[in-house]
Order: sequence, then C-alpha cells, then structure tokens
Amino acid sequence: MSTPTHDHPQPTDPENPGAASAPGSGGPASIGPADMDEPPKGGSFLGYLLRKLGGAAVSMILVVVLGFFAFRMLPGDPVLKIAKERPMSPAQIAELRSQYGLDKPVIVQFWDYLVGILTGDLGESYVYRKSVSALIGEYIGPTLLLTATAAVIAIALGLWLGQLSAWRRNSLFDKLASSTSLVFWSVPTFWLGLILLMIFGGTLQWLPTGGMVTPGLEPWSFAAVIDVIRHLILPVVSLVAVVYAQFLMVMRASLLEEMNEDYLTTARAKGLSEDEVRRRHAVPNALLPTVTVVFLHIGGLIAGAVTVEAVFSWPGLGKLTFEAIRGPDLPLLQGTFVVFSAIIIVMNLAADLVYRWLDPRIRRA
Repeated sequence: MSTPTHDHPQPTDPENPGAASAPGSGGPASIGPADMDEPPKGGSFLGYLLRKLGGAAVSMILVVVLGFFAFRMLPGDPVLKIAKERPMSPAQIAELRSQYGLDKPVIVQFWDYLVGILTGDLGESYVYRKSVSALIGEYIGPTLLLTATAAVIAIALGLWLGQLSAWRRNSLFDKLASSTSLVFWSVPTFWLGLILLMIFGGTLQWLPTGGMVTPGLEPWSFAAVIDVIRHLILPVVSLVAVVYAQFLMVMRASLLEEMNEDYLTTARAKGLSEDEVRRRHAVPNALLPTVTVVFLHIGGLIAGAVTVEAVFSWPGLGKLTFEAIRGPDLPLLQGTFVVFSAIIIVMNLAADLVYRWLDPRIRRA
C-alpha cells in the first residue's frame, strides 16, 4: 500500500504577497491582482488635478510664446500703414515706432510682453488707440452671448437626435439624420453663413444682415431684446448647423456600442419599456465619451466665431480679431489669441475633470 504523497507548500513571493498559494498548501487562498474584477484604486483627486493643471500651464506658456513670435512674421508694418493714412515725416514715423516700442530688440519686446501679461496689461491697440484689455472686456460680451446660445442649442439638438438615431438604427429617420449631419459637418461655417445671409437677409429680407442691434432702440427695452434675437438667428444657425452634427454622430456611435451590452438585456428582463431602457441605462453610459467632445467644441465654438462674426459684422472678439489681422495690430492680435487659447485650454481641463467624475474607471486608473 503506497503512502500518499504531500505537495510542499509553495512559498509566497515577498514582492507579490497577493499571489495565490498552491492547492494543498493548507494556507489561506488569496486572489491575485489578475483575478480581481475591480481595478485598483488610482491616485488621489488632488494629484490628478495638479497633473492636469501642470499640463494646462505648460500649454498656456507655449501659447504665450507662440502668440508673440508668430504674429511678428505676418507681412506688413503697422507703423508704415498708419503713416499711409495721414502724411508723416520720417522723424514722426521714428517717434511713432518708439512710442509703440517697435524700435527695441525683439527679446526686449518679448520681455515687456511677458510682464504685461502677468500684470494684466496687454498693451495699446494701434488701430483703436485704446487698451487691449479694455477692448477685450468690451467685445467679449457679444461673443459669449452668441457662442453660449449656439452651444446650448447644438448640444441639446445633437444629443437628442443622436440617441434617437442610434435607437432607430437603419430606419428612415436614422438615414435622414445621419446623412444631413454629415453634410453639415463638411460645410465650412463661413460659407454656410454667407449662403444664409444671401437667402434670408438679401433675397427674402426676413432677417437683419449684420450687427447686433438696430441703432436708435432703447437699451434693454422689449423691442431691443426682440431685435437682438432677430440679429442672433443667422449667426447662431451658422454655428449650430456645423457643431450639432458632430455631437449627433458621436452620440450615435457611442450609443450603438452600448446597444448589445448585457445590462440592457437585464433591464428589459426586469420589465422596463424600451424608452426607459434607453433613457435610464443606455444613454447615461453613452454620454461618457461624448462629454469630452462637448467641452472641446464649446471652446472651439468661441474660436470659430471669428469667421462667423466677420461675415455677420457681429461686434465680438471674432470681428475684433479680423480687424486686427488687417492692421496688423500686433497687441490686439496677441491679446485675442491669448484669450481664445485660454478658453480652449480651460475647456480641455474641464473635460478631463468632468470625465473623471463621471467614469469610475478613470478614477481607478
């Protein structure tokens, strides 16, 4: 009769204490990291926030440097252009160049530019003869009104149509919504604005062709508010038509990925209607990848307002930038470039933070 053999206990790896013991060791069985269903917790939110803030700070530094040197490569001399507008002697031209600091070495101009940004002084506009900071404060209101209105409409319309299109995939509604959005997505915003301007402002004369309010109306009166809304319609439609299409396609693609997941089958087995399954289970999970796109395009809307404001003569930062390019008005160009870039960087940072808050997998990564 043979004596039963006993396996020797497998020693636990001191560098991997969570490794499972061999069968028959008699020791408590433990589950290794590879067997865990739930991923390990990641770093703290403070560490994550500091990393993202550091990345945003580096991006902002690069924007500041690029904003100074890139615009100095533009053709044209702002002082000579001013001199063409009215007769000036060579001595007056030299004095004007000295007044704007353009006679200093480039590195000295760059240092003055950095000091000005840190102190909130963005210089004086060559064209408007006013502080750039004051001009930006004056023109940023109409830009925020235009882009905020367009963003709210585009997000609501794009996400709503996107989830309906995915849920009714391959239907006539899905084909019409998808094909229409692809057409609008490929259309340049300024070109669409010109078409709308010619049709509704020129041929039909239903809506104003430019500006923000008709001169002579009392500010904040009911008639003035209605007039501003009428002026808003065409530029808002130009922005919404392009941006909503991107939200629709991203939302549709995200929801289609969720359609065959097991948790939706479980929800249906519990007796939930298709509408409840879509609204309470599928759509919230499909929104996760869409959040980043939404925040990125909110920043992009403000930057994209340059062409739309120029087409419709909307008195915002976009039109101000367009006028500065014609100068070239270097301080004004630098100021608006920094503001636009800062908004996009902040939106990127907000997208990262919101995505981490919505998706626990990011918090544990």
